[in-house]
This record gives sequence, C-alpha cells and structure tokens, in this order.
Amino acid sequence: MRTRIVIIDGHPDPDRARLCHALAEAYAEGAQAAGNQIKRIDVAVLDFPLLRTQVDFRNSAPPVDIASAQEAITWADHIVILYPLWLGTMPALLKGFLEQVFRPSFAMDYTNGKFPKGRLSGRSARIVITMGMPGFAYRWFFGAHSLKSLERNILKFVGIRPVRETLFGMVETATDAKRAGWLDTMRALGRKGE
Repeated sequence: MRTRIVIIDGHPDPDRARLCHALAEAYAEGAQAAGNQIKRIDVAVLDFPLLRTQVDFRNSAPPVDIASAQEAITWADHIVILYPLWLGTMPALLKGFLEQVFRPSFAMDYTNGKFPKGRLSGRSARIVITMGMPGFAYRWFFGAHSLKSLERNILKFVGIRPVRETLFGMVETATDAKRAGWLDTMRALGRKGE
C-alpha cells in the first residue's frame, strides 16, 4: 500500500550542502523508489511572519505558504520532520513555522470550552535531528527536551501518533563513510514509509 508522506525540512539555511537537506533528499529517494507519494516543505524558502499575539495565533488567516503546508499535512499519512539541533533545540525558523501551521483552527478542536481535541489523528511521524554532540549524550544527559517537546507537546497533542525518532550525532566530525551510512538509513526509512 502506498503511503502519502510529507517531508518537512526544517534547516533554516537554504544552502543545499547542509546535511539535513541531504537526509531529506535520501528519504524522498527511498520513498519514491518504493512507490510512496511525497510532498516536500523546505522551511528555509517559505515566506511567513512570526506570530506575536494570541489573537493572531487563534484568529488570523494563515499566510499562503503556511496554508499550503497545512494542505500537505492534511493530505499526508506520515510526516517526517528534520532539523539541526541549535542551542539545544530546534532552530527558531522551524519553531515559527510550527506555530503558524499548528494553529487551533487547523490542528485542534475547541468545543464548548472543553480540553482541546487533536484534529490530525490517523497520521504518524518521524523526527530526525542532527547534532554536534553524540546522540546518546543529547538523549540521556540533556534529556532530549527539544525532541520530547515536539513529540509530546505538538505532534501527539494534535493527534499524530506514533512518533518515532532518529538522531544523528557528531555530524561535524563524521567521516564520508559515516555520512553515507546515514543517507542509506534514511533511504531505508523512506522505502518503509516510516
């Protein structure tokens, strides 16, 4: 069965030499080779403002690029989000994108003052993070707070589950062979649609 996959490349630098871009491309190659359908969102080239007020978050119309991203997420069965770890968390541009996309009017149902219910159930996700430190240090010593926040406070909150994760650490010192192995891992995940 073909899976509809949206790949959200959250690296804020549009330079195609960045590892996150190569990982996103490898995943797309694997997914397409297996007959899965893909759509791609490259956050670095989108045009959107940061949200500054609760009124804007809840009531303003999303910018064109954000509305297109929401359409892609609605279409998808599976969402892949890739980003580099910057200052212990996701880059600000990706955070701003997620705030724009996962507005209450799109991602949550507020009915009769009850606790909000996620509108995006039936979708799964994979979070891929690159970092300069070892992945185990990020996970065990630093508590993987950025990963946990995205998984629990955004994706699962709006109904997306299961959420799986892939961490690539020590990226600045990785050998060409190590990087090639990471690309192979992403192609394999793409072929499986997970």
